[in-house]
Amino acid sequence: MNHSDARARGQEEEEVKRFLKLAAGLGVSDSENPESSCSSLGHSLAVSYFPDSGGRGLAALRPISKGELLLRVPKSALITTHSLSKDETLSLALKAHPSLSPAQLFTVCLLYEMSKGKASPWHPYLLLLPRSYTTLAAFGEFETQALQVDYAVWAAHKAVSKAEYEWKQASTLMKELKLKHPLLTFRGWIWATGTISSRTLHIPWDEAGCLCPVGDLFNYAAPGEDVNGYENVDNLQNDYAKDDLDTNHFQRLTDAAYEADAAAYCFYAKQNYKMGEQVLLSYGTYTNLELLEHYGFLLEDNPNEKVFIPLELDIHCFSSWPKDSLYIHQNGRPSFALTSALRLWATPPYQRKSIGHLAYSGSQLSQGNEISVMKWIAKKCHAILKDMPTSIEEDKSLLSFIEKMEDFDNLWEWGKAASAFGGEFCKFLKASGLKSDDELIPSGRTKMLIDRWKLAVQWRRIYKKVLVDCISHCTDIINSLSG
Repeated sequence: MNHSDARARGQEEEEVKRFLKLAAGLGVSDSENPESSCSSLGHSLAVSYFPDSGGRGLAALRPISKGELLLRVPKSALITTHSLSKDETLSLALKAHPSLSPAQLFTVCLLYEMSKGKASPWHPYLLLLPRSYTTLAAFGEFETQALQVDYAVWAAHKAVSKAEYEWKQASTLMKELKLKHPLLTFRGWIWATGTISSRTLHIPWDEAGCLCPVGDLFNYAAPGEDVNGYENVDNLQNDYAKDDLDTNHFQRLTDAAYEADAAAYCFYAKQNYKMGEQVLLSYGTYTNLELLEHYGFLLEDNPNEKVFIPLELDIHCFSSWPKDSLYIHQNGRPSFALTSALRLWATPPYQRKSIGHLAYSGSQLSQGNEISVMKWIAKKCHAILKDMPTSIEEDKSLLSFIEKMEDFDNLWEWGKAASAFGGEFCKFLKASGLKSDDELIPSGRTKMLIDRWKLAVQWRRIYKKVLVDCISHCTDIINSLSG
């Protein structure tokens, strides 16, 4: 670690100490005794850094048991539109714009609080917020196109358009509040909406949610699969039906909630933890694209991942399954609904009415029908992969290169090392405004562009891997039925 890095790390540690002092003073507590009325921190949790799993997070200071109360954040310590708008100037301005949504109002409140600088009582908290985010709304056209898959590109365009529309709607209010220029810009708006999208927790009295000091330091863990929460696979008479059936009534998907009796946000351990382990929080079930949209990250091994493939229009006509249930699982298995819909679609029209109930129950209709369905899915996956601009192997090489980019001394080294990535690397240079022979050290803006590019390539590589695994799965089924 060089002197500059050491100085920065020391400054960050001081900022964390000031923030934790603020939090303790507000009554935030991780005491082992849930009945304790004293506000304190440092009993169960410690702010730590996990470079390979989420960055800054919370580590266990002692062995922790599943279901144990970990943290209490009193209502008075939650940052909401209501708590911030106790400022009279802000309150009057908000009342003059009743057409803005709760999320827009909260965004303006956050920007207004930021404009106060050290005068804000929340300054130690605001100082620790990320300076930028990698949510889909922050994606430029280069990173958006790097996703390669139509529905993902569409989701990114939609996120950006929505953010821009809401920013323009709120611009008059922000100007009335005389915010500083950086906070008035679209870039400032994207920062504030990224903060709210990725860090807020649900509260019953405000649709926009709340920022929860200390509580929003928990990094994410996807809810695990609960075998008892699914319908019995044997009853469905197929080995790939354990999928998208509703499990909300069988397992707890989140590990925190505002408890009115305690007048506090309470956090519970989702599993047992050893001393030093990172303590994680489940926000709910999200696909990788949804994680990118709302939180700005994705998971390499996400049990809730769903891959959608283009389907013929008449497939939807012959079944009543909703479109969002027709997908391929992370493990490559077609969803129960997709398999059911394709079995019915592959049946001669004159037989569909008489055997429809069997298809909807999850039954194989015939050996020939099952082979036909598996061949159709495998062929479709092959065609998609063939039409993609890059292969999985090329994406892996590109990811390895992107991870090394910040280690290069100058952009000439980037260009020299990127000859294998030709077109895409040239587009990156154009998007960053840099030249391949430029010897400038990459700016913070360029580093964020690299981070978003990496996420886009990771997402498309995972998408392709699911398709490859699906082909293998379908081939195994075909071989077993043909043997």
